[in-house]
Amino acid sequence: MEAYKQEFIEFMVECDVLKFGEFTLKSGRKSPFFMNAGGYVTGYQLKKLGEYYAKAIHDKYGDDFDVLFGPAYKGIPIAVVTALAYSELYGKEIRYCSDRKEEKDHGADKGSFLGSTLQDGDRVIMIEDVTTSGKSMEETVPKVKGAADVTIVGLMVSLDRMEVGKGGEKCALDEVKDLYGFDTNAIVTMGEVTEHLYNKECNGRVVIDDTIKAAIDAYYEQYGAK
Repeated sequence: MEAYKQEFIEFMVECDVLKFGEFTLKSGRKSPFFMNAGGYVTGYQLKKLGEYYAKAIHDKYGDDFDVLFGPAYKGIPIAVVTALAYSELYGKEIRYCSDRKEEKDHGADKGSFLGSTLQDGDRVIMIEDVTTSGKSMEETVPKVKGAADVTIVGLMVSLDRMEVGKGGEKCALDEVKDLYGFDTNAIVTMGEVTEHLYNKECNGRVVIDDTIKAAIDAYYEQYGAK
């Protein structure tokens, strides 16, 4: 596993963004782990988050893209900090764009988007925190495609939960890939998280002990993508 992935896994735990225990998801599933990207709140945390996204995007997609699109709301700061990190790490100026939940009908920046205007010929990477159902892509892909003649290169999320999406067989990332025809990736998968943290001390404690590992295994027996 690449060093930046190992660092990112420990970073999520240290920021209390990735937690282990028992959590009820919006879907009603009882999950032994939970990720909340809203937990990145300090300047240092956001700077590091942008760097991990930039490294993963560079690793998976290279430099041949123009815009990072972060769906509202959590995707907005992620797109901003990743654009900053990309400039610092790789010397390439990437524009950011996000959608608005409500269209603005006044001022110089009125319309449905924040940040850069999408232009014909733009190559776009979608960026968000985690995809569990693909619902945000259902809402934002038509907006992006409708704004200009763009190519969506791919999607990058921070964590692939590796559980079945709405179709009941494939994970949400694979469902998005099949539905829209662009590549989908995550900085890390839950399998990589478990492999790296199992019986290993992180932030002064073992976060995946035998009990949590058994709960994760049982969860994937029931909800794991085939």
